[in-house]
Amino acid sequence: MGWLVMLVLALLVGLGLWRFGGFRRTTLELLGAALLLGVAGYAWQGSPGLAGKPTQPPADSRQPDSAFTTQRATMMERFGGDAQILEAADAMHRQGWHRYAIALIKGGLEKKPRSADLWVGLGNALVIHGGGMMSPAAQLAFERAARINPEHPGPPFFMGLAYAQAGQLDQAEAVWRGLLARAPADASWRADLEQRLAMIEAARARR
Repeated sequence: MGWLVMLVLALLVGLGLWRFGGFRRTTLELLGAALLLGVAGYAWQGSPGLAGKPTQPPADSRQPDSAFTTQRATMMERFGGDAQILEAADAMHRQGWHRYAIALIKGGLEKKPRSADLWVGLGNALVIHGGGMMSPAAQLAFERAARINPEHPGPPFFMGLAYAQAGQLDQAEAVWRGLLARAPADASWRADLEQRLAMIEAARARR
């Protein structure tokens, strides 16, 4: 019975992605491969004949949410197709599937190449894949997002955040001060940005 349920669920998910996801063929092939990988993993480790017994997952089975995940709602759209792609990428990052997350976002960009949110998400995904370091590819993704929508606070905020996490505090401060200079006085994220800049100044004073 367990095998039947697993196969039915995989088929339903695959059909849903094909019918409603709006992804291109290359992206669908990648998602299909991920589903088949899950089925193969169940075939290797699953025991459908055993009685159910809930167990706690290993402590290291999930990756912690990135700062991009926890801060995204304050800077970017929470609903719509772009948000759904970024949420799916977050889920892949939690499992350590960073390459799949990058491929998923790139698939979304094939359909919407002028989505500033997806370009920011790609930059974040590349930073995570690079172990927290700001690579040239990640920097280009953030800069592309900023060129597409210069008024969007997300690209400079998350670019500065990536710099700060990589220990490049001077670059982070420069990007954030530029954002703060043009931030509306009533922006919901202004106080958070000011606090982060104060933390950078405090860190510099301790050197």
